[in-house]
Amino acid sequence: MATKVSIPEFEATALDAIPGIASTARDTFRTHKTKTLEWRQTQLRKLYWALHDYQPQIMVALQQDLRKSDFEALLTEIDWLKKDCMFMLDNLEKYAKDEKLGSPDVPTTYSFMKFRVKKDPLGAVLIIGPYNFPFQLLLAPLIGAIGAGCTVVMKPSELTPVCAMVIKDLVETRLDTSAIHVVNGAIPETNALMNEKWDKVFFTGSAAVGTIIAKKAAETLTPVVLELGGKNPAFVTKNANLALAAKRLLWGKTTNAGQICLSQNYVLIEKDLVPTFITFLNQAYKDMFPNGAKASPDLGRIVNQRHFQRLKKMLDDTKGKIVMGGGMDESENFIEPTAVLVDSVDDSMMQEESFGPIFSIYPVNSLDEALNTAPLVHRTPLSLFAFGSKVENQRILNEMTSGGATINDAYFHASVNTVPFGGVGDSGWGAYRGKASFDAFTHFRTVSETPAWAEKLIAVRYIPFDMSKYKILDRLTSKKPNFDRNGKVVKGFGYWATMLCGLGGKSAKGAFLRWMVVIAAHYLYTSRVGTRI
Repeated sequence: MATKVSIPEFEATALDAIPGIASTARDTFRTHKTKTLEWRQTQLRKLYWALHDYQPQIMVALQQDLRKSDFEALLTEIDWLKKDCMFMLDNLEKYAKDEKLGSPDVPTTYSFMKFRVKKDPLGAVLIIGPYNFPFQLLLAPLIGAIGAGCTVVMKPSELTPVCAMVIKDLVETRLDTSAIHVVNGAIPETNALMNEKWDKVFFTGSAAVGTIIAKKAAETLTPVVLELGGKNPAFVTKNANLALAAKRLLWGKTTNAGQICLSQNYVLIEKDLVPTFITFLNQAYKDMFPNGAKASPDLGRIVNQRHFQRLKKMLDDTKGKIVMGGGMDESENFIEPTAVLVDSVDDSMMQEESFGPIFSIYPVNSLDEALNTAPLVHRTPLSLFAFGSKVENQRILNEMTSGGATINDAYFHASVNTVPFGGVGDSGWGAYRGKASFDAFTHFRTVSETPAWAEKLIAVRYIPFDMSKYKILDRLTSKKPNFDRNGKVVKGFGYWATMLCGLGGKSAKGAFLRWMVVIAAHYLYTSRVGTRI
């Protein structure tokens, strides 16, 4: 990169400073300044221009920490977040505005009470980010929190220390530091943050650490959003376009060197298709890396030695056969995109989330077997991918639970920054992105307003009670069932009235005939349901 930038060495925040930082976030929220639309919009605008101006530093940091290419840095981090800022700014007034409630949510009887939903910020929130997308996955929740009107303390991953220092400098130079803070460090600093009281904790990372976060938050009844991982399956049937499936799934394992919680951990594929699928995988590899993966300027590296060794151990321990890739270089934390053909769900390649450029191919006899196998590996994966016929894909969606799903591609459901993204069950709780980011940090407070003049209308509630008045109220606010005691739907008066409206033409005689039939239908209906209107 031509532009030279200076980034300070990583420095952890002093442990004894953390309670004061948390207290400042809480105190600032109590000033109510972050609740104003003007403050929120100003901070989002400043963040947009900070991302623009800090682009050289961000690119250098991502290159140093992950050897992420400029293309990926722009696509998945910088421009992604700038678009997030613009989306939130474009929609913030609409999202923050009180939502009026009327029919059918509020019975007409109570319409004079001005029911509405007020959008309140939750308060002081903590956001803990991961290493794989160190800017996007920390600052995208920040955009939602600012939009909602919260104060924020962020904890970047210590595994990407250069990125962490750029984030700290960006925030402290450009944003309101009475309301938005960065704490750097590792486990001790995270523990110190979790000892503070927050109005919400937003965590992205592993299920193991997510469990610890959730337990600690539960001690103070603090709500959490957990964006975790999952051993994600891809289903490939005989009705799939094998060449396209191979190419798109390989793409899913090359983005960010496969360090993405959404990519496939394994491919469930009908046995007869395996040789052809492997051929297409290797062809796609050659197309992407004509000079080999290691020589490519576009493929990143594993974040550190520990994660390199974890991935290497999965490949060393597998009883399967490497059918694509397999190369590695410890001096560079380089692992080649690798596919392993396995024959057991107990294989090391199936038992651990790879979170890297490696995945397994597991042959099955049928889609039935595939759908029975996937829950054994992970009951609620973060994502799944279906390559089959329309009927097969729909069946996969119906029978498998997952945080999200993509048909005929790899994790494209999570590749658009304005649609909700989140896990389910073991792969996470809650969602964000687009409006969901605003919602994640907002309390939706129902408000009603009873005018003084309505006192006689609602006097039925006061002691001494009058059952005759209650019956009138019940008739005004209740709806009669359109089903009998066996659960069978019975065509109601409105249905028959509409259907019979056209009988008899427009003449007076015809009108009389219509009303006679409607009245008869009404009595027939009420007698079947067992009640009279």
